[in-house]
Amino acid sequence: MQTLKNAVFVLLACSLLLACKQKDKSTINEAEVLHQNEDQLTQLIIFDVFSPPVASRIYAYASLASYEAMRFKDERYESIVAKLKGFGTMPKPDKNKTYNYALAATKAFFTVTRKVTFSVDSLKGYEDKLYARFKNTLDDSTFARSVAFGDTVGKMILKRAAVDNYPQTRAKPKFLGSTAPGKWHPTPPDYLDAVEYCWGTMKTFALDSSGQFAPPPPPAFSKSKKSEYFKQNVQLYEQSKKLSKEQIDIARYWDDNPFVMQHTGHMMFANKKITPGGHWIGIAAIACKQSNADAVKTAQAYALTSVAMFDAFICCWQEKFKSAYIRPVTVINDEIDPQWLPMLQTPPFPEYPSGHSTITRSAAVMLSKLFGDKFAFQDTSDLRYIGMQKHFDSFVQAANEASISRYYGGIHYVNSVNAGADQGKKVSEFIIQKLKL
Repeated sequence: MQTLKNAVFVLLACSLLLACKQKDKSTINEAEVLHQNEDQLTQLIIFDVFSPPVASRIYAYASLASYEAMRFKDERYESIVAKLKGFGTMPKPDKNKTYNYALAATKAFFTVTRKVTFSVDSLKGYEDKLYARFKNTLDDSTFARSVAFGDTVGKMILKRAAVDNYPQTRAKPKFLGSTAPGKWHPTPPDYLDAVEYCWGTMKTFALDSSGQFAPPPPPAFSKSKKSEYFKQNVQLYEQSKKLSKEQIDIARYWDDNPFVMQHTGHMMFANKKITPGGHWIGIAAIACKQSNADAVKTAQAYALTSVAMFDAFICCWQEKFKSAYIRPVTVINDEIDPQWLPMLQTPPFPEYPSGHSTITRSAAVMLSKLFGDKFAFQDTSDLRYIGMQKHFDSFVQAANEASISRYYGGIHYVNSVNAGADQGKKVSEFIIQKLKL
């Protein structure tokens, strides 16, 4: 009798263990894991104060790695990197063995992240807890196999990152511009050297070259007060004097300057925020969650949005340092009002075209392709950083507002925001056509 009781007890115990294991398994929302991974990366980018162009590179490689592992869960999805330039043949899972592709995608994502960022120790606690959750739901062989596959995918992505011209330009000298008429040189309040002046030499993912969608040249320097060159400065200066509350809010909302220097008397400190790319990664997350996108569609959205912004940054920066166009604050201080400062702090690089306009439109066009032209959403991407959120009826509406925000903020001319938006649109449309989306 006692033996029978023991046997029953053992069976009940095993049943409870199996039930617990099944319950643990149901708690892992794979799409949410990918969202949390991206959010961890955003926080790391903010902490390390990466510039907007460099942040776009980090998002792109990490998100591509995640997708290239995750896509195998749904055979309808094809490799993205196979249609891009410079990537080797990606590994494939063994069809006769089981994998957890969300785990593989996570490992691929962080294999890349740990090599392209600095403060990687901050990720350890998050990764350990996440891997432990997966381990509790999988048999040992599936867990190990999935991790190994993800690591291999990540390392293949990193091979491309090693030769994209980023490592090769890290020892470059400072770029301080020129005092030649109409040319950019450091601007107040801190007169910093230019950010990533070699970014136009980066190897694009999809575009033929960084100059493929070069905008027409900006208005040429002229001493005439009747010239387009001078008129655009008068227009911006006068607009800055009569900004409405709505226009001020728009400028603040889309500032997305990752490192704003604040001056109070003799004290100076910096505020850290998301980059423009980080803002649109946040919008991609909102679109995925609102549309109930599964893990594969989520990984795809992050990857394609990142690819579009990466190539857009390269095109934009190529033109910025080719034309080396002067900033409004320099002209206005010299020719109109020596005490004037723009509402927003002028970023340390040339004016033409607007980087915000280029990359936000490229992201908006890509997200419109993935989720629709009339996808309405509440943008909460910046809520935790500046306490603001806004509703938009489409991605392009959001991009248009981001674009004009730079004019309201006093750091870009109208011509520059329009040229940037046109460039970003062309970049994304080309990528969509090349990838046959």
